Amino acid sequence: MSDDPMIDPDVIAEAVPDATVRVATLDDERTIVEEGAGAGGLVVDVNTPVPERVISQLPHLEIVARAGVGFENIDVKAAAQHGVTVTNVPEYCTDEVATHGVALLLDCVRKVAEYDRATADGEWAWDDGRPIHRFPGTTLGLVSFGPIARRFHDRLRGFDLDVIAYDPYVDADEMAEAGVEKVDFDELLEQADHVSLHAPLTDQTEGLIDADALAAMRDHATLVNTARGGLIDEAALADALQRGDIAAAGLDVRRTEPPAAGDPLRALDNCLVTPHAGWYSVEAREELNRTVGRNLAAAFAGETPPDRIDPDLDWL
Repeated sequence: MSDDPMIDPDVIAEAVPDATVRVATLDDERTIVEEGAGAGGLVVDVNTPVPERVISQLPHLEIVARAGVGFENIDVKAAAQHGVTVTNVPEYCTDEVATHGVALLLDCVRKVAEYDRATADGEWAWDDGRPIHRFPGTTLGLVSFGPIARRFHDRLRGFDLDVIAYDPYVDADEMAEAGVEKVDFDELLEQADHVSLHAPLTDQTEGLIDADALAAMRDHATLVNTARGGLIDEAALADALQRGDIAAAGLDVRRTEPPAAGDPLRALDNCLVTPHAGWYSVEAREELNRTVGRNLAAAFAGETPPDRIDPDLDWL
């Protein structure tokens, strides 16, 4: 299993008492093949690459258990072809990420971190820097309308926002029942005062927010990303923030984590960055490890794990 600190080997061992649990740094394919030789299961984090060429070299493998929601680092279809089950933890940290997204959005709108940094430097000016606009009555655009996006929307209901969403896999009637209008991607960029990203990282969504998308957004718009760093062309975002093409960004995920020391986004007052912490609470970490253990136990018992990922999903 991965040595990521979010994964608790003691909880995993309790769930599969007849198995030997080993912890290793699984950050490249060669190491995974070496450390996983003879293993019946792999517990991996988001940074563990599990393509077909890794799976094919682990003949005893029965399950790859992703300790998290996203699973773009695993070739689910290839795993199925080799008789390997892939699982994730689809419901964990929904509340945490939604709440974190709200915090990032409100901070961007109200300039809380910017004011804090300025007062720490000895300033005391409410009108310094970019203007603040009233939040109620503005339009929120959701990119993807899955469980976290829906919880995020629920958390913001009291602010009287108009909410629109782009998601090709959710129909308009379902969105309408939640009080959300379905739009296409270009319409969302043009209409939204705030854009919040909740999409998985796929070939279709890689770099979705590029220079053209940022140019299409309103100059007072805010961008929030609690999904995957690869959704954004970060160089284009830095340029857009510096030029004032959009007002602010709140990012909990980055293309490279942690970002390099010279990362231009870290130096911008109108870009708030947190260390991929949106998932975290004590309760969410406990739930994560119990669920991973449950999936492993089911697979080793010859049963279908509760959180098996369907390799026939349309967007894989």
